[in-house]
Amino acid sequence: MTQLLRRDLPASIVVFLIAIPLSLGIAAASGAPLLAGLVAAVVGGIVAGALGGAPLQVSGPAAGLTVIVAGAVADFGFAGTAAIVAVAGIVQILLGVSRLGRAALALSPAVVHGMLAGIGLVIALSQIHVLLGGAPHSNAWDNLRQLPAQIVDHHGPAALLGLLTVAILVLWPRVVKVSVLPAALVAVVGVTTLAAVWGADVARVNLPDEPLAELITPVWPDAPIHKITIAVLTIALVASVESLLSAVAVDRLHDGPRARLDKELVAQGTANTVSGLLGGLPVTGVIVRSSTNVAAGARTRASAILHGVWVAVFVLLCASLLEMIPMAVLAAVLIVVGVKLINLAQIRTYARHGELPTYAVTALGVVFVDLLTGVALGMATAAVMILWRLTRCEIRTVQRGPDQWLVTISGTLAFIESARMTREFGAIPPGGDVDVELHLDYLDHGAFETIKSWETGYVRSGGRVHIHEVHDSWFHRATSGRLGGGRSTPRLLGSWSRWQGINEQRRDAMAAGIAEFERNVAPMVRPHLAALARDGQRPEQLFITCADSRLVPNLITASGPGDLFCVRNVGNLVPAHASAESQRPRGSAAPPTAGDASVGAAVEYAVDVLGVTTITICGHSGCGAVRALMSGAATPGSSLGDWLSLSGVHFSDVTDEERCCTENVVQQLANLRTHPSVRAAESAGNLRLIGMYFDIAEARMYEVDPILGVHRPVDTPAA
Repeated sequence: MTQLLRRDLPASIVVFLIAIPLSLGIAAASGAPLLAGLVAAVVGGIVAGALGGAPLQVSGPAAGLTVIVAGAVADFGFAGTAAIVAVAGIVQILLGVSRLGRAALALSPAVVHGMLAGIGLVIALSQIHVLLGGAPHSNAWDNLRQLPAQIVDHHGPAALLGLLTVAILVLWPRVVKVSVLPAALVAVVGVTTLAAVWGADVARVNLPDEPLAELITPVWPDAPIHKITIAVLTIALVASVESLLSAVAVDRLHDGPRARLDKELVAQGTANTVSGLLGGLPVTGVIVRSSTNVAAGARTRASAILHGVWVAVFVLLCASLLEMIPMAVLAAVLIVVGVKLINLAQIRTYARHGELPTYAVTALGVVFVDLLTGVALGMATAAVMILWRLTRCEIRTVQRGPDQWLVTISGTLAFIESARMTREFGAIPPGGDVDVELHLDYLDHGAFETIKSWETGYVRSGGRVHIHEVHDSWFHRATSGRLGGGRSTPRLLGSWSRWQGINEQRRDAMAAGIAEFERNVAPMVRPHLAALARDGQRPEQLFITCADSRLVPNLITASGPGDLFCVRNVGNLVPAHASAESQRPRGSAAPPTAGDASVGAAVEYAVDVLGVTTITICGHSGCGAVRALMSGAATPGSSLGDWLSLSGVHFSDVTDEERCCTENVVQQLANLRTHPSVRAAESAGNLRLIGMYFDIAEARMYEVDPILGVHRPVDTPAA
């Protein structure tokens, strides 16, 4: 209850305040009754909020469906459109029950964002006519063609109010950084108040006197069934994709429970069915309201539900206040919303990744043809781009010295590149020494035959050819007659010895590995590493493990740069803190501070400076340090012997190596708790200590029970 009053209630009011003008504006732009937008806001908040799989997502009428709804209203009338919305909701429910929620995300993001950009441009082109005192035309091309004449025409007070609204919407977020005062609320309330004081004679919002009595009853449209089916599927699919993309985006804004997409799809479908039956617009998850909800401090779904309640109460009790809003003000809000759907950051991203053609074709198709054609053209462009990338190959020939050449072939090498390869190889003078480096993610038989034939002919003419595979072993397997048979191990998972076995000419494995990283891995991780270099490290976990070369922490934890703060030493030891005299190793003459400064410093830095929330100590099978402790083989007075004497471990059975490795982990956890920073953080509930055991032969991780001293697979619950 405290969280509801402190967090969710204030957040719901903030969302409610921006939902009112957006809902009215979207209804106006869709050619639907204004009340239909408010009905969708109420249903989206209460129904989708209560049933949704994304608790912090806020649903309601969305700008992304404006063009679709406007077309449906023109074809079927609004009563028929309401019936189509209700049926589209049933389709969404079936998709969710069939667990196809995540499949909707398989649609290329470039197509989705291109579609939204096109819709945003259509909205802006139509509403700018309303803002300037005119009337929108039936399509984007006519709106664009008539815009110059509309701009030079005489403008009344409505245009001034609209332009002032646009100015506030653009400038307010840059000047005032207060989330509880969103720009849309400030602009609509401020300009509406100015219009009332001024007494401006402008068109205003018109709502029915009895909203409940004026709800529109859906009527099955008198139209061909194929047209109705297309409208139903279009609304269902676009609403589903937009809602799921919004849910995924909202997940990135908070640390709470992750979205359950199939449940969210069922909730969105239920809300659309209810909204359609009540005469409302289609409902989707809306990123604008959802991000505002998170920024305002919402913690549970109560915020979304309450925002719907506030909209209903306001419409029933304060409709006269809404009727003071000039229509030009709502048009201005929609112009800004539409322009924001054209995201420059996304355009730059797609340009860098080579997906700008897909984005642009989709957007232009939506603007100048229609939404379905635009999406179809975008998907076709995406498919062409995929095929082009699949057959893309880079071939570079460099002369490294007299009669010495390097040919580098990267990417996917298929038979269609054979003519190009023949030209490149044919340009190399005979009798030279040629290194061919293959960085391939695929090699087909035709391309292999081209390389092999050229190699045979070049060697016959007195030249020398050395073929090296840096990324994988496609050519090697083809030479052995095994091209396409079985799966190869990616280079990043193979050791140098395996790599050198395939590429016997390679003598310097370290240098070759660095070259492989810089050539193939660095381009992928460079943006992430650049962000880490700029923002600093924020690891969640200190990972203490053995220096054994067979253990690769990031590999066995599927983690990446910035995830783990690692300490590695012989035996994954954590010497007890210097003040813990009781932890002095039995029979050791070494003082308790000997050898433990490095590990202790790392522990203190991880807990006190980095603020890690977990410390994991990970032992492993076949540990040489544990074997030395079991047999007493470590020579007293040697560096290794002095180090192992700090373990503090006493084995219950020196004949059971696996149990000894586990007991070592348990003892190191006990040693870890002697460090003051660890004790303080654990007592405050800010730190968790975990013991792990990795079986190298099984390639499987086990969790160590510190009380029982046994281990179990990490996916097996405790008894």
